[in-house]
Amino acid sequence: MSPSLQAKLLRVTQERRFSRVGSNAELESNARILAATNRNLEEEVRAGRFREDLFYRLNVVELNIAPLRERPEDILPLASAFIAQFSQGRARFSPAVADCLTAYPWPGNVRELSNAMERAALLSLGDLILPEHLPARLRNSAATQTPGASVSVSADPKDLGDIEREAILGALRQHHFNRTETAKALGLSRRALLYKLQRFREQGFEVDPPQSGA
Repeated sequence: MSPSLQAKLLRVTQERRFSRVGSNAELESNARILAATNRNLEEEVRAGRFREDLFYRLNVVELNIAPLRERPEDILPLASAFIAQFSQGRARFSPAVADCLTAYPWPGNVRELSNAMERAALLSLGDLILPEHLPARLRNSAATQTPGASVSVSADPKDLGDIEREAILGALRQHHFNRTETAKALGLSRRALLYKLQRFREQGFEVDPPQSGA
């Protein structure tokens, strides 16, 4: 954000007033601001590239989200959600693809994962996702993690639904069967999570706390 734009944003946050381009009339603002950055703003302030007064204006509630490489348990649930979106729920991963996804460090974080899944859905025509449908950097990363090994397609591919179920049930146990916290961790609405848990219950999977019917 340029220094001039920072000054304008500061004025809006302080005075809650602004003027449209080409107009002298001032309008009131009741907007709430959600700001995101991949930079360390405290360092940017010290370097003189970001206004200190604007930083403290924006930094009322701070949320720090770890990069995807530091939360590998989120990779497959996110990948499953993206694939379901891009293939209308038809596609499924082979086990080799799951290995590629978890072995890669994802320097581009969730945006890079989304792009990779969109590419895979297009190349696979919305059916079985194979390693060759992934960008080469993902396949190379998996091969590097296992020296001398080659990335191949298993004869018994893991259904996308199996991956999703394992991820959801694992997250549910991790959050001590708290539906709300599990939904937040998976990026699902609570209603969507409850629907999936009911389906898993009907399939015979344990979705309730031990010795509890809740």
